[in-house]
Amino acid sequence: MLLCVWIGIEFFLFMRWGQAGGTLPYYQRPPGVEGFLPISALMSLMYWIETGVMNTIHPSGLFILLTIIVLALLLKKSFCGWLCPVGTLSESLWMFGQRLMKNNLRVSKWFDSPLRSLKYLLLFYFVYSIAQMDISALENFIYSPYNKVADIKMYLFFADITTVALWTILALVAASIFIKNFWCRYLCPYGALLGCISWFSPFKVTRKTATCIDCELCTKVCPSSIQVHTKTRIWSDECMSVYACSEAVPVTDTLVMGTGTKGRAVPAWVFGTLIAGIFIAMTGLAMLTGYWQNTISRDEYLKRIQNIESPLYYHYRGQVPEYGPQD
Repeated sequence: MLLCVWIGIEFFLFMRWGQAGGTLPYYQRPPGVEGFLPISALMSLMYWIETGVMNTIHPSGLFILLTIIVLALLLKKSFCGWLCPVGTLSESLWMFGQRLMKNNLRVSKWFDSPLRSLKYLLLFYFVYSIAQMDISALENFIYSPYNKVADIKMYLFFADITTVALWTILALVAASIFIKNFWCRYLCPYGALLGCISWFSPFKVTRKTATCIDCELCTKVCPSSIQVHTKTRIWSDECMSVYACSEAVPVTDTLVMGTGTKGRAVPAWVFGTLIAGIFIAMTGLAMLTGYWQNTISRDEYLKRIQNIESPLYYHYRGQVPEYGPQD
């Protein structure tokens, strides 16, 4: 969260320089802002798979996406529970609601399942739409003037937010206070993607029935509302591997995180170290190989920021205006 705040400050200073026409002190654009461009990163991933080329427009966004996918494949949906800044906000909001009302609202299972399907429908829509694009269409979007300033457009969306967008965000905040992880559970397509990939992770929480005393504390504290006390091994796509269940039960080693039903328990500090290590290693690899900073020059950014209201920087459902080599 603090890292994202720092990235936000750096990006604000970069934008202030650009909007002032370069008359204020220059601050370099922080590459980490590309972590908030998942659709562009997904297109870059598809383009890389099909062509073997890593584009240099938003290279760090691609590496951040690859890192998150690797984390899900090896360490379950750990990004959501341990690293995601939106998840951190969501968790803080429901904890605030819990203190305010003693308990969060419980959504009936008759509504919970249909609502949970929304994030998978969103994921399907994005993946299907991108899968329909051939190499030419992907390349046309990736190197378009719009995609080059996608992070700038995102900044301006929040800096000059519309009334509808503001009330939508406030409604999501309010819902997150009353319902645990409302955004993460029902609407986040990123979480849906990682949940699907996490099924292939060797790590799972296992309940040892021989020592279980049926206190149901594991289920009570689970932030993902998984019925842990009824399972032998947790396969749920909602499990974020936060160790809340294993730390709550009074009998040692009754709930363990491990790679098999009889494998040794992996302590939370080891699991957390693995998450941080993989994240640092892969982002460090991007820096060492020259795929962290993009190739858009300072002068080009200044020109584009000054002309950001041009129709050239519009898009419609992945379609961008025609542009020439000088655009």
